[in-house]
Amino acid sequence: MRAILLGVVASLFFAVTFVLNRTMSLSGGSWIWSASLRYLFMIPLLLAIILYRRSFSVVMGELRKAPWKWLLWSFVGFGMFYAPLCIAAKFAPSWLLAASWQFTIIAGSLLSPFFRERQSSSRDNRRKQVPVRGLLMSGVIFAGIVVVELSRAHAAPVSDMLLSLVPVVVAAFAYPLGNRKMMELCDGRIGAIERVFGMTVASLPLWVVLSLVGTWTVGLPSASQVEQAAVVAVCSGVIATVLFFAATDLTKGDVKRLAAIEATQSGEVVFTVVLSVLFISKRVPPLWSLVGIALIIIGMVGHSLMTRGHPVNEEAAQL
Repeated sequence: MRAILLGVVASLFFAVTFVLNRTMSLSGGSWIWSASLRYLFMIPLLLAIILYRRSFSVVMGELRKAPWKWLLWSFVGFGMFYAPLCIAAKFAPSWLLAASWQFTIIAGSLLSPFFRERQSSSRDNRRKQVPVRGLLMSGVIFAGIVVVELSRAHAAPVSDMLLSLVPVVVAAFAYPLGNRKMMELCDGRIGAIERVFGMTVASLPLWVVLSLVGTWTVGLPSASQVEQAAVVAVCSGVIATVLFFAATDLTKGDVKRLAAIEATQSGEVVFTVVLSVLFISKRVPPLWSLVGIALIIIGMVGHSLMTRGHPVNEEAAQL
C-alpha cells in the first residue's frame, strides 16, 4: 500500500506537466523549450539533493561503469518520453492528453514478459510473469481511452487527433521501458533520487542540442515559459519523478506489482481535469469524456486491488 500511495501522490504532481505544457503551447511557446528547460532546471535542483545526501560520487561511479547504457536508456526513459508529450500539447487539451497517457499502463503490462524475475531466466518463468488479470483491467482502461478519444472526434481534425495520440503512445512505451532498464542496470546499488539524477545527467546532451536548435529556429523562450518550465521541473521533474521511482523501487522483483504502480498514474487524469477546469478552460469535459475517464479510474482501482497483500521487498522499502 505504501508503494500505491506514493504512486497516487506522484500522479498529482505529474498532472502539473499536462496543464502547464498546454498553457505554454497556447501562449505560443515552442515544445523544444518546454521539454529542454524542464530538464535543464532539474540538474541544479537534483544536484543540491544529491550533495546533501553525499551520494554524488556514488552516482558518478555508476555512470562510469556503463556510460553508453546510461545514455541510451536515459534518452529512452526521459527524452522519448517527455519530448513527444510536449509536442502533443499543441494539438489536444491537457485532460485529453492525460487520459491518453494512461496507455502507459497497457504498455507496462505488455513489456512485462521481457523483464525476468531475479534468479529466473527460463522462458516458462517469463510467460508466468505476464499479468493476465492486469491485462483484463488494462482492457477497461483502453476502452476508457477510446471513449475519450471518440468524444473529441466530431470537434477536431483527424490530423490533430493523430498528432496528439501518436506521440503519447510513443511516450507511453518509452517511459516504463527506460525506467525498468535503468532499474536492472543499477540493480539496487543506488536509490531512486540518485537514479533520477543520473538519468537527468545522462540525458543532458539531448537537452543541450535541443536548446541550440531552439535558439536557432524559434529564438529564446519568453519569461513566462521559463517560469512555467521551472514550476514543471520542481513539481513534476523532481517531486513526482522521485516519488514514482521510489514506488517502482518498492516493487523490485515483481513485475506484476510494478505494472500496478504504473497504473496509479491514472490519477493524473482526475487531477488534470480539475486543474484544467480551474486554470485553463473553466469548462468541464463533455459527458462521454467523463464516462471514459470513469472507465480509466475503474481500471486503476482494479489493478490496485489485484496486488493487495503482496509482500514488499524490505530492502527497497528502506528508501
